[in-house]
Amino acid sequence: MKPSRDISRLIEIMAALRTPVTGCPWDLEQNFATIAPYTIEEAYEVADAITRGDLADLRDELGDLLLQVVFHARMAEEQGTFDFGGVVDAVTTKMIRRHPHVFGDLQGQDTQAVNAQWERIKAEERAAKAERQPARPPSALDGVPVALPALTRALKLQQKAGRVGFDWNDPRAVLAKIREEADEIEAELDRAESEKAAAEVGDLLFAVVNLARHLGADPEAILRATNAKFERRFTAIEAALAAQGKKPQDATLTEMDALWDEAKKAGL
Repeated sequence: MKPSRDISRLIEIMAALRTPVTGCPWDLEQNFATIAPYTIEEAYEVADAITRGDLADLRDELGDLLLQVVFHARMAEEQGTFDFGGVVDAVTTKMIRRHPHVFGDLQGQDTQAVNAQWERIKAEERAAKAERQPARPPSALDGVPVALPALTRALKLQQKAGRVGFDWNDPRAVLAKIREEADEIEAELDRAESEKAAAEVGDLLFAVVNLARHLGADPEAILRATNAKFERRFTAIEAALAAQGKKPQDATLTEMDALWDEAKKAGL
């Protein structure tokens, strides 16, 4: 089987991988639950390539993410639920419905009107989805997937709560909340209540996400940037120690702190 730029070839490859007896044993063992972590991982790989500005890698990572979609669609097709064509039909229908200012009779709207229209349409979609699910009181927080990364889900929950007025007006108020949560952690540590202190750390993280939101920053993106910065500085410490014939475990914390400061001054 030869490679191709046609999506139908990728669908054929996945079908071959999932064909009993002649297919790939590993692929045949998978189900939605076992593949889901890979789907999330591939989405992160896409984000990482974008952060690094590596467009060649982005092309490859987008392919890996597309493969995840094809994999899930194939498993659903085997169950007689939907196929890849159904996935494409669902998303194209959604995009046309959500953009009446492009594909409908509402062309020429400004950004504010478009945003208001977008929220109204999504509210209608949530209401329709709720009708298909067990009855429960509607919530302003509806529509935030539980499977999202925790920082992203915290951001989206806060955004939804903010739209109905449950929000601070000043980032300094959020900063005060962060200090309050830090004090509560310290109080639990003083009482040797490690489990309660850990729970308070969760509250602290939630408050920090809130501050990032008020500053117009994506907490996932800025944490990825900080992770990358940590890696650069720590590898600089390792390189400096290697030049001395040492490894990190052979150095004192004071030595490593000094090398960290040098890396920081060097702009790493």
